[in-house]
Amino acid sequence: MSETDCITLNTELNRNAGQHILVTGCAGFIGFHLVLQLVTKGHLVHGVDSLAASYYGPEFKQWRLSQLGICPSFRFTCCDIRDRDNLRVVFREAVSKRPVDAVFHLAAWANVRDSVLNPGTYYESNVLGTLNILEICREFRVQKFVLASTSSVYGAGLDGPIREDTENSRPLSPYGASKVAAEAMLHSYHHLYDIDSTVLRYFTVYGPAGRPDMSVLGFIQAIHEGRPITVYGDGTQRRDFVYVDDVVQGTLASLPLTGYETINLGHGHPHPLNDVIGMIEDALGRRAEVRYEAENTADPQTTYADINRAQALLGWSPTIGIEEGIRRTVDWYLNSNGWRANWA
Repeated sequence: MSETDCITLNTELNRNAGQHILVTGCAGFIGFHLVLQLVTKGHLVHGVDSLAASYYGPEFKQWRLSQLGICPSFRFTCCDIRDRDNLRVVFREAVSKRPVDAVFHLAAWANVRDSVLNPGTYYESNVLGTLNILEICREFRVQKFVLASTSSVYGAGLDGPIREDTENSRPLSPYGASKVAAEAMLHSYHHLYDIDSTVLRYFTVYGPAGRPDMSVLGFIQAIHEGRPITVYGDGTQRRDFVYVDDVVQGTLASLPLTGYETINLGHGHPHPLNDVIGMIEDALGRRAEVRYEAENTADPQTTYADINRAQALLGWSPTIGIEEGIRRTVDWYLNSNGWRANWA
């Protein structure tokens, strides 16, 4: 998006009075793409992010933020959601201009393997941080709350399509457990304070500007540079890969929902990891050197979304297949020299 485009959009925003939306985790992978779409649709967006993550460096988040910073209808504040007092200052400043209509809460620590090593950090950010955001929303009377959750809440032993009402009291990782707790906390605030609340359980999201600690972008970089890639397990494990643009459209479609809803956002067609590696090889025109190591017990063998509820409630279905999505992601990687200079 160019600066001219942003100025035009900001003019339209002032004329049409789009909603005032706060996005936590705005410099993260999905948050970045969500903000771009919100601004494009004429909303005023206040982004919050700590720019911290132990599983990849801050340079990548700073690069994403630099792409958002040229737009006058986007404002950013560096803030850790674990700091409730600072959050209150951020909200007070935001509502001094105009009430906040909705919160998209995407801020979280979100790496399954890292959560095994640092469970306390995941509890503090994903559970206490969510509580802090909810308390601020209660105090400032925010009517709509969208929580980014995860397929990691479902645990193991589920080979077929997973429905939202599947029992989820046995997650495999501290990350998954922290999101189960965040969902439960949100339900209590919906019940007590009548906050319209939507839980979106994202499956394996990939695409341009993705997280470098996740398989698709990490594999693309390693294969392109001629380095070996590591697969935990034999590569037959299946993941429900869903392209980021599709996820953002589903997330935006949840804004008008009232009441309390839990919705899967996946593609509905899982693929073995070995097959995805083959697609990356084909897109790059290079062969991978694959090193197989012991499987990670915090990861399920299969993730597979039943997306019937998303289709019914949101009128949403994914439009980008895995091969097309991999091609788009590889093309972005090869043509984003400015981004690669900030890889960490």
